Amino acid sequence: MLEALERQQKLTPNQWKIVSAAILGDMLDFFDFFLIGYVLTFIVKAWHLSFMESGVILLAAGLGAIPGSFFWGWMADKIGRRKVFIMTALNFSLATGIMAFTPDQYGWLILAFFRFWVGVGVAGLNVVDLPLVQEFVPSSKRGFIGGLVTSTISIGGALGAACGAYLGPVIGWRGLFLVGLLPAFFTLLIRAWVPESPRWLIRRGRRDEARRSIAWALQADPATIEVPAQLPELAHTPWRELFKYPRSVALVCLTGLSQTSGVGLALWAPTLLLLLLHTTPEEASFLMIWVALSAFIGRLTCAWLTDLMGRRRSGIFACVGSVVTLIAAGYLADLMIGPVSVFWLMLMGHSFFGGGSYTIIAPYMAEVWPAGLRASGMGLGYGVGNLGKIISPLGLALIVGGGNFLKPAASVSALVPAMYFLAFWAALAAVAFLILGIETRGRSIEEIDASLGRPATVRAAAE
Repeated sequence: MLEALERQQKLTPNQWKIVSAAILGDMLDFFDFFLIGYVLTFIVKAWHLSFMESGVILLAAGLGAIPGSFFWGWMADKIGRRKVFIMTALNFSLATGIMAFTPDQYGWLILAFFRFWVGVGVAGLNVVDLPLVQEFVPSSKRGFIGGLVTSTISIGGALGAACGAYLGPVIGWRGLFLVGLLPAFFTLLIRAWVPESPRWLIRRGRRDEARRSIAWALQADPATIEVPAQLPELAHTPWRELFKYPRSVALVCLTGLSQTSGVGLALWAPTLLLLLLHTTPEEASFLMIWVALSAFIGRLTCAWLTDLMGRRRSGIFACVGSVVTLIAAGYLADLMIGPVSVFWLMLMGHSFFGGGSYTIIAPYMAEVWPAGLRASGMGLGYGVGNLGKIISPLGLALIVGGGNFLKPAASVSALVPAMYFLAFWAALAAVAFLILGIETRGRSIEEIDASLGRPATVRAAAE
């Protein structure tokens, strides 16, 4: 039934609709996620927020992302990719829109509460859109398409910055939250463009629906799609079955934690530019634009490399590049090449490799699981990886000695050990790729499923 997908040399317009919906979903997802940073600039003085109160608001979404990854990944395997795609988009956009009506009194607690639910929805959309896209494209294009979907996440952050800069003074912070409600209308696009995954339907024994889903993707007459007379219905695989694949568990958790290094540097970099280069805040922000641009280029490059070099080698390449540039940034912080700071160049280098590694790791998290656990397995890796948002500021605060666990104060004297700490997490991911990595390039989802083997409980359900 699925051979027609595997034989494709190029995607149809309908398949590009699914890819576009996933790209838009990730962009809007992170638009809502980063919007709070610009809202805080309007309310922090008016509400007389302490740093702790502001920090709780910012941290809440990261905390929500951990259970959100686990729950929505499990739901996507249980009730289907398309339904969860819609539900997660509603989850984060409605939670954002509701914050427009936050009262001033104890408002920070209400914002923190709903930001937690924004995090739940943001993480959920991330763990469902990639498995859905991957199940609609041939194995020869799965790596690049998966990387392409994640490469535009940074654009969502840029949209949030643009709204804060240009719309905020006009419509106020409540208006910004109402703008954050707009992604709810994205669900209409999902309903119009995105059918249910044929591979999920096949596991449910829904023969005619699977045929129509494949025919829609290929833009072919359903009558030309040959299917078996009957398809065996497989029971939903319980979430606990994940741990019967210990290699995959270790692989997705260790590679997922690589984001610890990126989160830490994102917190620290603007202040370090101020301290090292004696720039103004505006100049530091300008320099960070180039760092963000480097990340976008790195994402596109590494998305292309996954199908050229394979997942393991490209993953090792990106993670080792991240390690080297982080350590170099620590040791060469005072060096200048003419008027150009080597530290700034190393920031751009790390952004290229670190941002690029995510476009390899995120799709890979879904590829290393059998069919019935793909979304749940990605949810596990993404959820554990989100612990990096806690580990990074905590570790840096201990190394720097500032005692501030929410946003550690930057100290030039602690730069080298801090960079070693950040580099450790990228090195850990590189070792995981080297020792535990499962090469998935050019292999269909069904071939990967067969190579992983199935526990006795799953085999019994199939029989």
